Amino acid sequence: MARFENHDDFEYLNDDDIHDINDFVDNPFEEFGNNRDSDDQIDFNMNEQKTDTTAYEARNGKDIQGIPWERFNFSRDKYRQNRLKQYKNFQNLSPTDATSRQLHKECKQVDNGNTFYDFQFNTRLVKSTVVHFQLRNLLWATSKHDVYLLQNFSIMHWSSLLRRGKEVLNVAGPIAPTMKEPGSLAQSLSRVQISTMAVKDNFMVAGGFHGELVCKHLNHSGVEFCTKITSDDTAITNSVDIYRSPNGLIRVMAANNDAQVRIFDAETFAKLNQFSFSWSVNNISVSPDGKQFAVLGDNTDCVIADVQNGKTIGNLKGHLDYSFSSAWHPDGRILATGNQDKTCRLWDVRNLSQSLDVLEGKIGAIRAIKFTSDGRFMAMAEPADFVHLYDTNSGYNKAQEIDLFGEIAGISFSPDTEALFVGVADRTYGSLMEYNRQHCNHYLDSIF
Repeated sequence: MARFENHDDFEYLNDDDIHDINDFVDNPFEEFGNNRDSDDQIDFNMNEQKTDTTAYEARNGKDIQGIPWERFNFSRDKYRQNRLKQYKNFQNLSPTDATSRQLHKECKQVDNGNTFYDFQFNTRLVKSTVVHFQLRNLLWATSKHDVYLLQNFSIMHWSSLLRRGKEVLNVAGPIAPTMKEPGSLAQSLSRVQISTMAVKDNFMVAGGFHGELVCKHLNHSGVEFCTKITSDDTAITNSVDIYRSPNGLIRVMAANNDAQVRIFDAETFAKLNQFSFSWSVNNISVSPDGKQFAVLGDNTDCVIADVQNGKTIGNLKGHLDYSFSSAWHPDGRILATGNQDKTCRLWDVRNLSQSLDVLEGKIGAIRAIKFTSDGRFMAMAEPADFVHLYDTNSGYNKAQEIDLFGEIAGISFSPDTEALFVGVADRTYGSLMEYNRQHCNHYLDSIF
């Protein structure tokens, strides 16, 4: 993955400066300040409920993000047109024009005019932030009412039922592990810049910009385990996954920029295994049966490997750039991989000779992919502005396009499949968006 040149001088990237530090990422609302009428300058009080948008308000004309388009000298449609023209997709490798045209021809033509999840609520009382522009697994839902997201140096819990946020972990200052077993790798940490995270049930794992790993049970105070899993200061923890081994034990897998994948026991936090690859590993995801894992990184090929010994089971060829996201269908047969070539490829693990389908993004890399627990829908997020939902029962031919403005920090379906959450990282309109699975009961949200 791309590295920052001066790590010693690096300060935490919040949503106020990520666009300015990375020249290739344009600020979605940079033009707003230059196009407002002088009398239309407004300051939002982030503690007031007026910053929120309900489904009822959206159906009555309010912008879902609360953007007051009527105050600007341009419409939403005009701004969208300009944004599509000006957005620069970051690439590590530059394919030829002929290769790009061939890739576009390979992409599936889908029907985007569908609605599977309806807009329900948008709040700016909590707002997602991003540390590294290529890593976007920073939001997780554990129920349709409970969401965990990164906000600066805090991991916040948002209750969509109570509509309020609460800090569950602060890593700005020193943190010390509460579990200290003889010979343990645990050590105290300070000022952890969280680069990736995963939450399942009541267990949370976060990776840091300098190779840190932090593990916490959400129903316990303190942090059970934390350490630096690599001595290489540039070996950012790019990806973490929580999974069950075939014998039912909970494991933690972590991937780093030092080309290593490490596996830990989630009870003792002992390191169980370590696998080396020939390139920096940007993303890992373990199959539902806990036997295989996908390995993606600074290579055009992706790998499926054996969890027990790390040996390669198959090489996936077809992407044109580096990959940063993956997800397994719950049946374990389909693997989806996201790449900076702006595509998501679907692979049948029973035949890895070529991808089943190629799904195309609109403006940028596919940086996050999630399936619903029932396997019915798949969501993929671009770096900014677009989240795409696919009906797997239609063979991924029917899709829904969610159109917003701002960097996307993460996406997550609730375990019961009823809700989809999108974290938006923007210095003005950063927020948490909630969509509900469509059941044609639109009258219900009017009572809230």
